[in-house]
Amino acid sequence: MAANGIYHVNGSLGKVITCRAAVAYGPGQPLVVEQVQVDPPQKMEVRIKILFTSICHTDLSAWKGENEAQRAYPRILGHEASGVVESVGEGVTDMKAGDRVVPIFNGECGDCIYCNSSKKNNLCGKFRVDPFKSVMANDGKCRFRNKDGNPIYHFLNTSTFSEYTVVDSACLVKVDPNAPLDKMTLLSCGVSTGLGAAWNTADVQTGETVAVFGLGAVGLAVVEGARTRGASKIIGVDINPEKRIKGQAIGITDFINPKEIDIPVHEKIREMTEGGVHYSFECAGNLDVLREAFLSTHDGWGMTIVLGIHPTPRLLPLHPMELFVGRRIVASVFGDFKGKSQLPLFAKQCMAGVVKLDEFITHKLPFEKINEGFQLLVDGKSLRCLLHL
Repeated sequence: MAANGIYHVNGSLGKVITCRAAVAYGPGQPLVVEQVQVDPPQKMEVRIKILFTSICHTDLSAWKGENEAQRAYPRILGHEASGVVESVGEGVTDMKAGDRVVPIFNGECGDCIYCNSSKKNNLCGKFRVDPFKSVMANDGKCRFRNKDGNPIYHFLNTSTFSEYTVVDSACLVKVDPNAPLDKMTLLSCGVSTGLGAAWNTADVQTGETVAVFGLGAVGLAVVEGARTRGASKIIGVDINPEKRIKGQAIGITDFINPKEIDIPVHEKIREMTEGGVHYSFECAGNLDVLREAFLSTHDGWGMTIVLGIHPTPRLLPLHPMELFVGRRIVASVFGDFKGKSQLPLFAKQCMAGVVKLDEFITHKLPFEKINEGFQLLVDGKSLRCLLHL
């Protein structure tokens, strides 16, 4: 028996495990929950038992196959999860069987020029987020196979829609043994991305003003980050009127529905903030929205942070001269958190109540109902649907 009362499955150490997984066979096709085979971890890899996983808009985009170049089938999607280490491969020394862990799509090897660049970036030369990657970095092969022995592709370094998955140790974070794993799932992507953008990328200060375009889970995590930093005004922008109530529960001070006003959103925000906000966050993945977000910031010091996923081939809707008035625009990956070195502290802050995680989990379903969870997200009814395995 391993630590925390977790048993190896039928003496599974070093052996193939057969378990349930939700497999995507084509764009937009319902996921198929079926038995798959999961190989043991190889050098610097870890096999984990997934206890909770949730559905993110990035999973939805990949499931729809919105970017043809990123399509790879059959594939196990999912990248927000929490679980327990089942076994570790050769060379893994920072975790052991039984450890509570959170997988991360934006890894940190700790050895490359990017990882050693201090606070200048949170990328990794080998394990950064890569939607085109569908195999393991170690040998270019898959660790999943179907009943006929054919490979099933990986997704975003994690593939969490499976009872067991294999990840590179660089893409796995050990958290406090007392951490509530259902809530820790949110740290894999959405909450870390949004809140980190407010804390790390923008570094919002007390009294500053913020506008958040798109009040999904990432946008509301930005709101939470701005609230905890003491922002004086947090304006939420969304075309879904139901987002007003959820936004107010988390911390928006004002709500704008673009469909309910007769002037451009940026003009409305400038009226409300004496010339524009300090920071705007684009969380919708829409270039027209991005332009409104950019123009809503104050000239001289305004900054726009891009968080939305943009599948369109269109380029930025900005003229270079528009930057000469002092507005800046940047993007933020994983909230500029360095996953392995900084997420454990963030997890403890969440456990201490600094961040309200409960508000983000709007639905809970058994793993078998994963397609219902996807539909909730499609219909705009959920922030995070938590699936328990």
